[in-house]
Amino acid sequence: MNKVTSCLVLVVAVAVAVSVVGAAAAPPKITCGDVTTTLAPCFEYVLSGGKVPGNCCQGVKSLYKAANTAANRRSVCICLKSVTGSASPAAVKNAKSLPGKCGVSLPFEITPAIDCNKVN
Repeated sequence: MNKVTSCLVLVVAVAVAVSVVGAAAAPPKITCGDVTTTLAPCFEYVLSGGKVPGNCCQGVKSLYKAANTAANRRSVCICLKSVTGSASPAAVKNAKSLPGKCGVSLPFEITPAIDCNKVN
């Protein structure tokens, strides 16, 4: 192998290492689409009340586990804030009750008035 080839191999190896480290340092962000898809089984309860479906609590718990960084928790917060901003007071009340009914303790309250920038 000549010097140019050796140098090229070294540059490619460094670029691959940097991209792998960069990818590991920035976990994927949870989108509002992810939130609404995961919580879709909860919509009936949020809109009408009644009994919380089991698959709703599975979604709540799954989303809770996925929101394992401050950035992801803020993304979930922003989505829930947006959704509750146009919801009826009864729907907001039902949404607020979901974490507790599913055995999850959120680091923020589900409300249209939340400041998601303060969520850590």
